[in-house]
Amino acid sequence: MPVALQDLGRAIKQLQYRHHRTMDRRLRAVGTSLPQWDALRAVSRRPNSSAHALAEMTFQTDQSFGALAGRLVRLGMIERVAGSGRAIRHRLTPKGEATLRKGYDVVDQVLAASFSPLTKRQREELYRVLSRTLVEGEPPLKVGL
Repeated sequence: MPVALQDLGRAIKQLQYRHHRTMDRRLRAVGTSLPQWDALRAVSRRPNSSAHALAEMTFQTDQSFGALAGRLVRLGMIERVAGSGRAIRHRLTPKGEATLRKGYDVVDQVLAASFSPLTKRQREELYRVLSRTLVEGEPPLKVGL
């Protein structure tokens, strides 16, 4: 029986929602939240990036990322430094690096448990298929243009 596209889309969203809820709950035990940890990961992957670039990497608006970055500065996990022009660059502090490392362990445990029903080959195929849809699939229309 063919799978309805809406059912496929909902199943992907449900899995994402389950991952986010579980990761957020478990990350609290290491002193962070999922949005904070994701921001730390983005800063780690692209140090000295602007808030705009980091907002895009974390699927947030510039304003939301700015507020989140402000909280991370107050928590001592990132620092902001002046860049060229009006740009502000972001870097991890040692505390941020330690929190990021602890978070990787948590996230890896959640994902390992979630994907444990699949064989290695099935996980690789799932990744390949999802990657293909991200590259070749038509992006959603922009509303209001």
